[in-house]
Parts: sequence; C-alpha cells; structure tokens
Amino acid sequence: MLYKLTHNLLPYSETPSLDAQTLLAHIHGKNTAWVLAHPNAPLNPAQTETLKNALSQLQQGTPLPYVLGHWEFYGQDFIVSPAVLIPRPETEELVEKALDWLRHKKNARALDMGTGSGCIPISLARNAPNLRWVAVDLSNTALRIARQNAAKHGVAERITFVRSDLWRALENWKNKDFAGFDLITANLPYIPSATLKTLAVYTREPTIALDGGADGLDLICRFLKDAPHFIAPKGMILLEIDASHGQKALRLAKEYLPNAVCKLQKDYSHRDRFIKIQT
Repeated sequence: MLYKLTHNLLPYSETPSLDAQTLLAHIHGKNTAWVLAHPNAPLNPAQTETLKNALSQLQQGTPLPYVLGHWEFYGQDFIVSPAVLIPRPETEELVEKALDWLRHKKNARALDMGTGSGCIPISLARNAPNLRWVAVDLSNTALRIARQNAAKHGVAERITFVRSDLWRALENWKNKDFAGFDLITANLPYIPSATLKTLAVYTREPTIALDGGADGLDLICRFLKDAPHFIAPKGMILLEIDASHGQKALRLAKEYLPNAVCKLQKDYSHRDRFIKIQT
C-alpha cells in the first residue's frame, strides 16, 4: 500500500514518499514509524474511502496539510485550514532563537504579529511557562483557528488574540502606562505580488498571508515603522524575511530603530532569513 501510494503521488508532490507515509499514518491513526513497519497494512472500507477522497483533493491541487486538517510544527500538532499559512521549518528556527533569548527573562510579555495558526506564540508559550502573549492577525478566520490551537495545547489563558491591521488596533496602547513588549515576533507576507502569481503556492494558500506588495516589503516596512512604540527597553524583535530581502530589510530596521542593534541572520540552509533587533 505504501509503495503504491508513493507512486500515485509522484505527479502531485515534491516529496511523495514522505507524503504517503504521513497520509497513511493519518488514516490508520498511527505514526509514520508504524507505517514504515507495516507498509502493506490493509485498509477497511471507511479508510479506503478516506484515502480516495484525500487523493481526489491532492489531484486538484489542495496541499496535504489542508487535506489532513493538521500539520506538525516544532514537535506539536496544529490545526490548519486554507485560512492560514502552512507552518514551515524555517519558522521553527525563529522559535528556537526566541527561546534562547527567553531563557534569560522572567515573566516576559510578548507579541506575535501576523499570527496565522498561532504556531509561533503557542510553541513559545508551551516552552516558556511565564510568558504571556498578544497574538495579532487581520483575518478573523485565522484567529479562530489560532484560538482552537491555543485551547488544544493548553495555553489559551496566556494568549490574548487581537484582530488588527498590524498595529492599528493597538494604537491606544501607546501611553505612559504601557511599558512595551519584551519580545516581538513576526512572520509577515513577504513575496512580491508579481512573483507570487508565478509560484505554485499561489491560490493554494491564503494570498493575504503571502502577498508582500510590489517589492515584498510593504508590510515589513509598516511593521518596522511603528515597532519602536511597542518594544520595551532591552527587548528583542525577531522578524522572518525572504532570502532575497536580507540587506534591504536590514536597512529598514536600522532606519526605523537607529538606536537598536540590528543583525541579519541566516537559516540552516545558509540563506538570509531573520532580522534580529535588540533595543
């Protein structure tokens, strides 16, 4: 069954073997190690129908995580739907960088901008028990998914979800009593509009979570412009970027936060991927 399914997925997947394992694990209610140990395990009629429906969706271009309704991120299972971006391995590196920094902080207050499924703040909240979050997204549907994930992982009481176009709904927080956030994370849309339309991901994942405007830096520029009003002294901003935007994004960070230490950092594939800003 496993080998036949892998063959059937060849035209629709860049990783057919892995996708076949993941799909069969989902259908059997087992993990992929079990599937590898039982590659010819039979399916009952209900499971056969589930597989048939899944293959139909995959053939129509639906990404596997949306077919399954969940996806793994940082070792945990997250609910996903076509309303949210599918979590990527690169973003797990952002979580690792944030956790390294948080080890020296107690009772930190954090914000995640463009939270989507909530995978960043939820993963960090699970690993930093004293951390309290504000998670922001423009999409009500995405926020509903994020709330479900927060409840699923037992951190709903430590995350406040806010619908906002970047900082707009937080403008009234800028007063003398607001001390700022110790940590701000963001994985904003960063693909140039024209480029996005040439990519396979276009129409398969939410455009609102991918389209970064004419040069791909529209939202990043707007985010950085107002970030100084919301970051606390001795705080940190971690921003995920497109590999092609490294130096441009770094210049924007230095322009809007001239008194901060701004660094461009690479991912595990040695591509420019993160802007780290320390105030």
